[in-house]
Amino acid sequence: MNMPRLITALITPFDENLQVNYTKAAELAEYLVENGTQGIVVSGTTGESPVLTEEEKLRLFSVVKAQVGDRASVWAGTGSNDTQHSLELSRKAEQIGVDGLLLVSPYYNKPSQEGLYQHFRAVAEAVSLPVMVYNIPSRTSCNILPETMGRLADIDNIVAIKESSGDMNQASQLARLLPDEFRIYSGDDSLTLPMMALGAYGVVSVASHLVGKDILRMIVAYNNGDTREATRIHLELFPVFKGLFITTNPVPLKGAMNMLGMEVGGVRLPLTGPNEQENEVIRDMLVAKGLL
Repeated sequence: MNMPRLITALITPFDENLQVNYTKAAELAEYLVENGTQGIVVSGTTGESPVLTEEEKLRLFSVVKAQVGDRASVWAGTGSNDTQHSLELSRKAEQIGVDGLLLVSPYYNKPSQEGLYQHFRAVAEAVSLPVMVYNIPSRTSCNILPETMGRLADIDNIVAIKESSGDMNQASQLARLLPDEFRIYSGDDSLTLPMMALGAYGVVSVASHLVGKDILRMIVAYNNGDTREATRIHLELFPVFKGLFITTNPVPLKGAMNMLGMEVGGVRLPLTGPNEQENEVIRDMLVAKGLL
């Protein structure tokens, strides 16, 4: 599989009754592909996966894949804190025809490193799809250590990690321990460039909903050896990267997209929409970048 450099973690659009707007999801997928996105994660953290039903997830996988076809790879977020459920959902996603799986580290259970290894191994061995492991300790209370990823990389179809620990020492250790063909992705827009300097391949992005072409230009510039230009783009985009995380993702992003007239709806409880102060910050960010 030719791995994409820029993957977008797609939001899940809702209607006025907070039901999934599948038509809008297809429109957004099309919009992303036209604006630099080479891969799409459906039902990840940004897609509010904890509050989507299995039926909603499966239909979203199908709708987005049907829309983008072979123009972008579609990665199904099928991870959970229940290994058996992750395994069954992953098999169903494979039957739908997605291109790969994003498996988040089990949350709340707090498994040992051996438990993490056995969890990812069980799911990966149940399917033939490429698997990207997703490490985000701030949400899961569980850090996948580089040594554990080294073991997981020996499993044929575990091909990538979305690393969202924010720890540059950990990113360095991953790059040292993992095989050259294994792909490390930044899970934080603001750390994409620093992590590429440490060997990362690309990013699973939130900000690409708004500035996808710019992010892709930054990645291309870096890969072409033009680090000065890559840094310039990074610094230009930095206020957007930070502005989208003034409160819990995807609250600011959905607020921003609604301000831009994209009509993506609100967020499901327990998340709530941006407050007045947050809306002001989001609006100022959009105006400063020339988007609004």
